[in-house]
Amino acid sequence: MTATNAPLPRALNLIDGKWVPAASGKEMDVRSPIDGEVFTKIADSGPEDVDAAVMAARAAFDGGPWSKLTAAERGRLMVRLGNRILEEAEALARLETMDNGKPIKQSRADMIATARYFEYYGGAADKVHGEVIPFLNGYNVQVFREPHGVTGHIIPWNYPAQMFGRSIAPALAMGNATVLKPAEDACLTALRIGELAMEVGFPAGAINIVTGRGEVAGKALSEHRKVDFLSFTGSPEVGVLIQTAAARNFIGCTLELGGKSPQIIFDDADLDAVYPVLVNAIIQNGGQTCSAGSRVLLQRGIYDKVMAELKTRFEAVAASDSGEDAVLGPLISARQKKRVETYIAEADAPLVARGTVAKGSPEGGYYVAAALFGPCDPNSRIAQEEVFGPVLCAIPFEDEAEAIRIANGTEYGLVAGIWTRDGGRQQRVAKAMHCGQVFINGYGAGGGIELPFGGIRKSGHGREKGFAALHEFSHIKTVVHNHG
Repeated sequence: MTATNAPLPRALNLIDGKWVPAASGKEMDVRSPIDGEVFTKIADSGPEDVDAAVMAARAAFDGGPWSKLTAAERGRLMVRLGNRILEEAEALARLETMDNGKPIKQSRADMIATARYFEYYGGAADKVHGEVIPFLNGYNVQVFREPHGVTGHIIPWNYPAQMFGRSIAPALAMGNATVLKPAEDACLTALRIGELAMEVGFPAGAINIVTGRGEVAGKALSEHRKVDFLSFTGSPEVGVLIQTAAARNFIGCTLELGGKSPQIIFDDADLDAVYPVLVNAIIQNGGQTCSAGSRVLLQRGIYDKVMAELKTRFEAVAASDSGEDAVLGPLISARQKKRVETYIAEADAPLVARGTVAKGSPEGGYYVAAALFGPCDPNSRIAQEEVFGPVLCAIPFEDEAEAIRIANGTEYGLVAGIWTRDGGRQQRVAKAMHCGQVFINGYGAGGGIELPFGGIRKSGHGREKGFAALHEFSHIKTVVHNHG
């Protein structure tokens, strides 16, 4: 197992600036995906803990010290937290790898991205300006952007530290007080960043963190009547429950619910640039990425050539423990491993290539060898459903029109990639994609903190990242002054 350089977070929640156990005293085991062994515990919280956290946030927002800070002061705190994350980046990365299983190199990159969220939104905190609207003579009309109040954040296990920054930072920048429920499968870096936030001086109640089971603590947070806005990243099934809870309380929510993202490779593409990106986009984080490039659409004239190269590359990928040389680590849990292996075993398409599980990998770890399937029927299960594992589905196409039809032919709409040297085609196909982000001759953006991110249809709604997230975590107030 990869050891950490810092003490493990205790089985406590952060509520009103204090570290406290669950009211019930219950705790949950935490297993490392690397070897399946229990190595620490977290608080197994219930509705009473969530209520305490929400009321602490309520007090911080409704006249507490947090509400009295100027936007510039909020921004300075956030930048300080970003700097502390950078100072602790190596220890945080090792904690993330032990808890989540991802290769240590990726965990290091994740910590840089996490710090960047606080840098970016710290700098943006005092730059969300209002408007003055020309109106009737004798009137002055102002439009303000104001925080919602208390925001609830339910984040997944695939990028625990990054998701903390992605969800919490824009909410704080706008002046909201926050309650975070991290995923029970991986939440240790979120807890540690909470400790760092207290160190740099965040007022009590501005950031509250409650660990526990989604069906208990997550449910309580989503249904709480003192929460003013919800942010959720996870499965579409749970997204329906979150949106239903939000609707019952007449509040808004952002939902990011995954994807089945296509990469379209035309016959004029620079294949030397394509190959490494195609492989990395599906094995990064074990394929447990909402924007994973899980479908590759290949123009028929290059299908055999590209598949031959991908076969060689997939067969060279070894799932292993998450040390310095690892490119594919274990999946998050035994349950996730079983789910992905079932998709592979039941795939309704030819298996072209499998990677391996490296010799010496811990027997109790949740390792799954990468798999390449093709040609796949665009309507088959393996081509339609989100596997959330290192599984790539290849689909041939004839021309631009068919590529567009296949790319848009799922219930999802998160990200798409287009590879072609033809400038006109680049723009035509990008405009035709039904999704929230399109990359041309590339895929992914190293965190892409500045780039609005989110989907349509089953991929959810609302936008995270960039200035768009600041708009999500605020509402508009119009003031009409009749001055005569």
